[in-house]
Amino acid sequence: MESEVLKKMHRRMVKSFMDILILAELRNNPLSGYDVIAHIHNKFGILVSSGTVYSLLYSLERDNLIRGIWAKRKRVYELTEKGERDIEAILNANDQIKSLMTTLLTG
Repeated sequence: MESEVLKKMHRRMVKSFMDILILAELRNNPLSGYDVIAHIHNKFGILVSSGTVYSLLYSLERDNLIRGIWAKRKRVYELTEKGERDIEAILNANDQIKSLMTTLLTG
C-alpha cells in the first residue's frame, strides 16, 4: 500500500515539475520532443504523452526559455539565455527547495 502511495506521489512530482526537468536536461544538449519523452521514461519510469510534452515545449518556447530549431527533419529544442539563467537560479536554490518540501511535509 505504501509503495503505491509513493509511486503516485513520484508520478505527480515528475508531471508537476516537468518544465524544470526539461530545462535541466537541455543544459546538456538539445532534445526533440521524442527525446524528452524517452528521457523521462528512462530516468523516472513514467511514460508521458506526446501531447503533454509538446504542449509544454510550446509553452516554454512562448516564454522564451527555449527555442526550437529544425535539424534533420525534426525540431529540436535548446535553452535560450533566459532559460539558462532561470534553470541555474532554480538549481542554485536547492537548499531553499528542500526546506520548502520539509515544511510542506511536516506542517
